[in-house]
Amino acid sequence: MDEKSAAKGWSLIGEAFLNAKVEYIFGLPGESISPIQYAVEDTPIQIITTRHEQAAAFMAEAYARMTGKPGVVLVTFGPGFTNTISPMVNAQLTNAPVILIAGAHGPKSPDRLGLQDMRQQPIIDSIVKKSFICRKAERIPEYIDMAFRCATQGRPGPVFLELPIDVLDADIDMEKANKISTRVASRPVDKKDAAQMILMIKAAKKPVILAGSGAYYSRAGRELIDFVEQTGIPALTLKMGRGLIPDTHPLCFGSSVPTLPGCAGMATTEADLIILLGNRLCLYNAFGAFFNPNGKIIQVDIEPEEIGRNKSIDLPIFADIKGLLTECSDLILTQKTDLKPQFKEWVTNLSTADREGKLAAQDEPIEDNGFINPGVLAATVNAFMDREDDIVIADGGDAQSWIGAARTCNRPLNILDSSLFGCLGVGLPYGVSAKLINKNRRVLVYTGDGSIGFNFMEIETSIRKKLPVVVVIDNNQKWGMTSNSMEMKFEHFIPGTVEIGNPPYHKAVEAIGGKGILVEKIEELVPALEQAFASGVTTCINVMTDPSVVGPGSKALAMAELL
Repeated sequence: MDEKSAAKGWSLIGEAFLNAKVEYIFGLPGESISPIQYAVEDTPIQIITTRHEQAAAFMAEAYARMTGKPGVVLVTFGPGFTNTISPMVNAQLTNAPVILIAGAHGPKSPDRLGLQDMRQQPIIDSIVKKSFICRKAERIPEYIDMAFRCATQGRPGPVFLELPIDVLDADIDMEKANKISTRVASRPVDKKDAAQMILMIKAAKKPVILAGSGAYYSRAGRELIDFVEQTGIPALTLKMGRGLIPDTHPLCFGSSVPTLPGCAGMATTEADLIILLGNRLCLYNAFGAFFNPNGKIIQVDIEPEEIGRNKSIDLPIFADIKGLLTECSDLILTQKTDLKPQFKEWVTNLSTADREGKLAAQDEPIEDNGFINPGVLAATVNAFMDREDDIVIADGGDAQSWIGAARTCNRPLNILDSSLFGCLGVGLPYGVSAKLINKNRRVLVYTGDGSIGFNFMEIETSIRKKLPVVVVIDNNQKWGMTSNSMEMKFEHFIPGTVEIGNPPYHKAVEAIGGKGILVEKIEELVPALEQAFASGVTTCINVMTDPSVVGPGSKALAMAELL
């Protein structure tokens, strides 16, 4: 880099990114952000160029959720920026520390109707934890540091940083550059909260733990297992919390979604003490509507404002979950209290209900009408993806709910989906990002035929970057969840509104340079999966599924409308 370019604002970015330990930048090139790309050209930071800004932001979100480190998205101004809005809302609801960096016109451009000019900050303000605009070149490192700190501290979340082109290209005095770097590691834990929590557990007869994404972001897996084993309290998990305690653990009963087969419904309706560990009271637990009205609730969250949404909380605890569980375990050891006999009958009853509920679901009759039942498809994929480190990415409406219901999680990241915002099109971006940071793990994208269309060209990104993923399409030739909703509410769907035909997705992937397989009979699926993973290239398995079957997601949403 010559002396002249070293004296520009953008020359401060490479060092600032390295101080923030940036590994990848996801995005598309654009004139307003080219200086930032040149700033990292001679660094170990890799630029992952996608086919759409939405996909880039989803990749950054997946990276942030899977690693706990900030995912960086770099987009040009105007349309490049607006294409990231849905992923940024998704990141807000998944608590993903995403840093969205966008270019902008300089001070000469506002209100002149220049190309792609717009005011970006007012649009993004309600979506992110905080938004920044750097207006002085010497302060670029300072703003990068602030953005990374804000995204990762407390409850993680997305942050926006606008770097106008005149700031990037400005001549700077290196002596005046404000090169700061601060990382905050401490998290709150109050011993009094731990003591009160133990007292409430001792008073309970039917307690249950619901561990969510907050427990995952706290990296509290080991502590959760220790606490469950010390106390004998049964546990259910949700979203990023899935697999923190293995589903096969005798005290874990899988997903906490009450509408799924198993004992989750019984656990939440009969429990006299529900312990929410980083778990929002939201749609996924029916907003707490089915909780035992005479039961007590403990809610633990790193974000105080989240505590008490939809239900009154008997013991609200603002704390880091890992630290709190450690403190609780220490108290139990100090007090030499054996709580396991107290809850033995409760655990036995849950085990019986869990076993019977899952067997009943398996025994439901399946009509043979020439298509593959989507529940059987999901169960077969789950059985195949049985390695402890296998990653399944779930995308779509009913397709996502089918695999979510079937998935066995014995380790974190055995499944990853779009979560509460319900964004379609996350599958391929998430899958590419998952493979990028987990090159030795099998990655399978399980998606609907509707959702595959949103970011289909990221197949090319996967092939170009040599990041092979296997894509299984649950192809029922329609917008399934919408058509199901129409039929349940209006007794029919409007013809021409939900049907999406049957494009040969597998052949399209072959045309791009991958591998394609059509599956029309369930016995063809496992050989296709074996062939796909053995191929070493991105492969699409196009599975023809029964369009008449109503999925668990559609049923759950219909029930939610009544709450």
